[in-house]
Amino acid sequence: MKQRPFAILILGWLFIAIGAVSLAMDVRFAFTRGGGIDEAWIFLVHALAIVAGAFMLRGADWARWLALLWMAFHVAITVMNAWRGFAFHAILFAGIAYLLFRADARAWFRTEKATAS
Repeated sequence: MKQRPFAILILGWLFIAIGAVSLAMDVRFAFTRGGGIDEAWIFLVHALAIVAGAFMLRGADWARWLALLWMAFHVAITVMNAWRGFAFHAILFAGIAYLLFRADARAWFRTEKATAS
């Protein structure tokens, strides 16, 4: 098995950490706001970040696409809410896309991984 690229290690754990912290904050605020469909969607979005990060670490090719879609979703939300954060999120999106599709990352996601039984 090939060694996981350092960039994928960092991105995977970053997605997990951001998703977990955001999820914890959303759960706390859901109780104070009474919950609802909006909170459920937000909960799902943050849970997807955790899933993307965890499976990127395992080498699942679909997980890097999920991570990229997750980031694109945040760029779109930023445009709808405030143009100030758009440049930051767009640059972040481009950097993540670059790291996820470099040659070493493509090789990592292409190799066969041992499946947990």
